[in-house]
Amino acid sequence: MKHYHFESKPVAQASAIVSGPHYRFTILTDRLIRYEWSHDGKFEDRASTFAINRDFPVPKFQVLDRSDELEIINDHFHLSYDKKKFSPSGLLCSFSSKITLWGAQWRYGLDTDRRENLGGTARTLDEVDGRCDVGNGILSKFGYAALDDSESMLFDGHGFVAGRRPGDRIDGYLFCHGHDYRGAIKDFYKVSGKQPVLPRWALGNWWSRYYNYHEDEYVSLMDEFKSKGIPLSVAVIDMDWHMVGDPQVPHAGWTGYTWDKKLFPNPENFGRELHSRNLKITLNDHPHAGVHHHEDSYEEMAKFLGHDTSKKNPILFDPTTPKFMEAYMNILHRNIEKVACDFWWIDWQQGSHTKVPGIDPLWLLNHFHFVDNALDGKLPLIFSRYAGPGSHRYPVGFSGDSITTWASLEFQPEFTATASNIGYGWWSHDLGGHFGGHRDDELVTRWVQFGVFSPIFRLHSSNSRWTSKEPWLYRKESEEIIENFMRFRHRMIPYLYTRNILASTEDEPLVQPMYWLFPEIGEAYQVPNQYFFGSELIVAPIVKPRDKRTNLGYVKVWLPPMHRHVDIFTGTVYDGNRELNMYRPLHEIPVLAHEGSIIPLDANEKPGNGGLNPEAFEVLVVVGRNGQTSVLEDPADDSEQVKKESPQNNERGSLIQYKQEEGELTAHVTGRTWTFRFLSLTETPKDLKITVDGQDRTKDARISISTFPATPSLLVHVPPALHKEKYTITISLGKTPQLGVISHRERIEKLLLDYQTEFEIKDKIWSIVDDTDSAVNVRIGKLMSLSVDETLTEPIAELLLSDVRGMHL
Repeated sequence: MKHYHFESKPVAQASAIVSGPHYRFTILTDRLIRYEWSHDGKFEDRASTFAINRDFPVPKFQVLDRSDELEIINDHFHLSYDKKKFSPSGLLCSFSSKITLWGAQWRYGLDTDRRENLGGTARTLDEVDGRCDVGNGILSKFGYAALDDSESMLFDGHGFVAGRRPGDRIDGYLFCHGHDYRGAIKDFYKVSGKQPVLPRWALGNWWSRYYNYHEDEYVSLMDEFKSKGIPLSVAVIDMDWHMVGDPQVPHAGWTGYTWDKKLFPNPENFGRELHSRNLKITLNDHPHAGVHHHEDSYEEMAKFLGHDTSKKNPILFDPTTPKFMEAYMNILHRNIEKVACDFWWIDWQQGSHTKVPGIDPLWLLNHFHFVDNALDGKLPLIFSRYAGPGSHRYPVGFSGDSITTWASLEFQPEFTATASNIGYGWWSHDLGGHFGGHRDDELVTRWVQFGVFSPIFRLHSSNSRWTSKEPWLYRKESEEIIENFMRFRHRMIPYLYTRNILASTEDEPLVQPMYWLFPEIGEAYQVPNQYFFGSELIVAPIVKPRDKRTNLGYVKVWLPPMHRHVDIFTGTVYDGNRELNMYRPLHEIPVLAHEGSIIPLDANEKPGNGGLNPEAFEVLVVVGRNGQTSVLEDPADDSEQVKKESPQNNERGSLIQYKQEEGELTAHVTGRTWTFRFLSLTETPKDLKITVDGQDRTKDARISISTFPATPSLLVHVPPALHKEKYTITISLGKTPQLGVISHRERIEKLLLDYQTEFEIKDKIWSIVDDTDSAVNVRIGKLMSLSVDETLTEPIAELLLSDVRGMHL
């Protein structure tokens, strides 16, 4: 198994270690301590599933070593130990004011810090209808968090795995980062390894259903999506790709490695057909039942393993044996991959035990499948369940069988954001629900909207004839919304792929809780379902049914003190540093970009399958603050047209910068057509100037400038500069341009028109809105004093109060 060896540096510098007969402390960074106790004085230097790196520059610290007490001190912590077996009274750590302002103190073994721990994630959402326990992460309001690594699986240094030594042992890590949550996560990734870069296609729309498709039916379905202009990138084939209920199968049928020829008479051609449509293929695998005599690869595996086939006994699943795992990967799975499989959906659900204590089969499967998927030099990917700290190295995560209820949807945004507290950045959920619940088109629509702004978008359902997630199976309103949001997901891939690269290189998960950036502001902890989606966007999914009278759903939103924010779908400008309820019809959710945001999109309103590099870009820009972004690409993801227009080096990037004081946007771009949409600019600046490679092109007939009142914005369209591979676009808006002051009169009128309520109430509300001679605060007072349900007046107040500059409108 040497070819499965992966890079690690598990042995710490000797000068970072303070040890005695039964204890060992390793100062890994200036705020991260490893603490170990062993009954026999033997300590562990092999990599574990959590800790694969411990060899770091040694930080400064001092040691006070007395006969009955050991102290380790630096600028951030003061550890005290009585040299006995670890206990709450004998091992404690105090922190400087740089860590906490209230003098919190960690004591080994006490559970008091769990109260303020900000959570981690869970192995599965199977059978979870609403909330579940997400355990501990490495972030806490107390400023410290301990991670127990005493029982995790180890790597033996030769490409395989091993259990822990028997006996009484403690192996833990104390994160002492205070409210520097990002600093804690960076140290976590130092020790546990970085998030890998996902292939670009993984960021598009995945189609999945537990259903016994015939191969022709599946291909026809993919073509129907294409005919409707709905892009896909991954075709998931659940367990019915292999024989399940065939008389030859001597077990329950969940495990299988032989194509069901009744459903897939020509699997090789099936694979070619999907690949020709720019789709990647993943097959579901439940390996627990082993390899039985009816499987195509049984004889070949048996020969390799020396297994007696005379009585047709099965080859048992034994992941703790290197030779079995070699046959499992290089024979059993490779034979199927050669036919039609790009990566595996590892659907292990049989617990965490093997015949070797400490070796979790899920951990082992995740590791070897991921490493194996990278052997041909491609970016590896698996689709599997979370196995514990360190699982972020093996994306993508399958969160399990969602129950189709509002309670399930309501928990998933928080669940996804909180997972970043244990470094787990790439969850994929059963969007729309797998089973249970009841038909609710609104629920599925809201679930899809959340899914578009979640790490991985994957529609899924059970084999029920009533639950399949084709958009055209829903009422017309939902159908159109789902289709539009799925198209927008593929339009976002330029943004997502760049954030994907930065998630790995800069240790910035795509989804981050609000308190990561604002740890000292209490409101940041009160909106668990609201999160940063990359550095530019704040997303607040709507996860409750809409009101039947207003036809509006709502979500509580906290706007951080980052000046103003713009809803990218409506153009509404909001002042920051406040809480409010945001109301939206079914076709909208709040997605907010702060001043200085730059968001690259695919300009194609109906992108094709696979999420290839765009042939044209649309870039959303929010003026008001300086901003900068990169658009990173791999030329391997180019279409034939893009290859003609762009440089074909190994790494390609465009750099877009905006300077507020000068009102100038500069884009160093790589070929193709670029369009810049300046959100919430309602007029064309008088002194607008556009240059390409230094030449004034403001009056060039090929450059178009327009505004869009429906979604207020200024659009500047720049065609390719003589098909150059690289060129520079400069757009000057004039000194210190500001977001426009938006009148919401027309939007409010549309809202009221749709209200299912008395005409008299509508008239009263409109008379207040229409009273432009009165100040907004006066109108708000009148609005609130109406003897009507606030559900009817709050959506109006939200718009009137969105931007203090508009108080006179």
